[in-house]
Amino acid sequence: MDRAQILLLGLPLFLLCSDLVNLFAPPPAKPPPPLPHRHHHLQHQPPNPPEALEFPPQKPSAVGGIGLGSTVFINFCSSCSYRGTAVTMKKMLETQFPGVDVVLANYPPPLPKRVLAKLVPVAQIGVFAVIMAGEHIFPMIGIAAPPPWYYSLRANRFGTIASTWLLGNMFQSFLQSSGAFEVYCNDELLFSKLKEGRFPGEIELKDLVGRRLANSRVTDGLGVMWS
Repeated sequence: MDRAQILLLGLPLFLLCSDLVNLFAPPPAKPPPPLPHRHHHLQHQPPNPPEALEFPPQKPSAVGGIGLGSTVFINFCSSCSYRGTAVTMKKMLETQFPGVDVVLANYPPPLPKRVLAKLVPVAQIGVFAVIMAGEHIFPMIGIAAPPPWYYSLRANRFGTIASTWLLGNMFQSFLQSSGAFEVYCNDELLFSKLKEGRFPGEIELKDLVGRRLANSRVTDGLGVMWS
């Protein structure tokens, strides 16, 4: 086996092992919150403490704070390269509605697709094992002689391994994608790419969020008036 064959065999196996580690590795643990530092200061009582001046409380201005206390969720498909669009929408909403909290989150695919995506690396390893050691595997499962297709794949085992790795990764990427870009404001769905089949425009999303926030302020004002 020359160096070129070793490289063609080792590179897909190395990338496959790295995919398996990233796929099944647990998420990193969140760091513990920092402990508050306690500073001990000597308390010196001034001889004549100044009197505190009392000012009447000022009401917060409504100008520039229409989004205060509201939360906008943008759930998008992270494996579809939608993060750039989500970040752009987040910056736009935070600029147009000061005080609003915009949260970005991944929208996962359905459960069957997630399960199949977990099984793709297992199938890839099975194909690699059969191609490299099929003469020993087939007798262990009760097949005395390997089937004819095995010899065809074994004759070009390096091309078969590379094709299995590339096609498996493409299929796994398809299974992990949801194609979603869902926008919620205070738990109310404002826009759904899964229903509309397109992305929202910046002006369109600004109008949708603005109307929702205005309705929330009217509802809160009525609740305060009737309480």
